[in-house]
Amino acid sequence: MKFFAVVLQLLIFFFSVIVHEVSHGYMALRKGDTTARDAGRLTLNPLPHIDIFGTIILPLILYFSIGWVFGMAKPVPINPYYLRDPKRDLMWIGAAGPLSNIGIAVVLGTLLRIIGTGLPSPILQFIAFGVMINLLLAFFNLIPIPPLDGSRIVQRFLSYEAQEKYLSIERFGIFIVLGFAFMGGFRYILFPLVSYSFYFLTGKPMGIYL
Repeated sequence: MKFFAVVLQLLIFFFSVIVHEVSHGYMALRKGDTTARDAGRLTLNPLPHIDIFGTIILPLILYFSIGWVFGMAKPVPINPYYLRDPKRDLMWIGAAGPLSNIGIAVVLGTLLRIIGTGLPSPILQFIAFGVMINLLLAFFNLIPIPPLDGSRIVQRFLSYEAQEKYLSIERFGIFIVLGFAFMGGFRYILFPLVSYSFYFLTGKPMGIYL
């Protein structure tokens, strides 16, 4: 049963991160950048999106160490030189990924609210995990630390000089995110946001499902 639960969680995780990346690519295409489309990344086929560490190894490590599945797909390629208004368009491209995850969470959360407890426990857990992981993906990616999506939104409102300095910390971004995590950012900020949002969408606390 535990193996079956892991497989279901990985499936909804893969689907969610792939939709996230494809949403970035489609928004870029609408804004004039065909790079993601030309690279074959505007597809729900998981193979072009798999990053060995971020999509497979990291989620398994996290699941078997802390009981959470989390990770990332390979980022879709974006070329700002093809965008009609790079500063504005990068904001929309950055927002598209988290918005897609919020959309999935709203649909699944509404479904869970409607059906209540009328389905077998494994199915309810599967849907509940879908709500939780999509909320977590959305809120995590909205953190305004380059290269996360939140930084693409923040840069829209900065002067070009300030934007250049702000985005220059991207090479240190992973270390800043790790510092955020070690200082309790996930425990005291992200997880409460996910928990409150889960209750708002479903009408029930996460604990009764997960």
